[in-house]
Amino acid sequence: MKKLYDCDLGCPVQNTLQFISAKWKSVILYHLFQNGVLRFSELQKKLPYVSKRMLAKQLSELENDGIIDKQIYPVIPIKTEYRISSFGSTLYPVIQSMVIWGDNYTKETKQKESQN
Repeated sequence: MKKLYDCDLGCPVQNTLQFISAKWKSVILYHLFQNGVLRFSELQKKLPYVSKRMLAKQLSELENDGIIDKQIYPVIPIKTEYRISSFGSTLYPVIQSMVIWGDNYTKETKQKESQN
């Protein structure tokens, strides 16, 4: 488990960011929340601009932190699935707030561009 920060104002944000601060973790979580269960190859298709190595690293970190669960099926080729863990599901409001903010930003930006 990650370190619990016990300091001045802003630490609750630090406690959250230590789980999702890497560049692609929030995006991975978004896709898992949207789809429930995804295989590694499906995540690769949803994140084509992320290298296979980086995706594997970020998935491993999320798994080590207890945010996602990984299921490996003993078939050839190996089938690996990822899903949000019960602990990870507590991040849903955070990711959903990011979705709302991102949608609002996109709408506002397009509106400003159309006015120019």
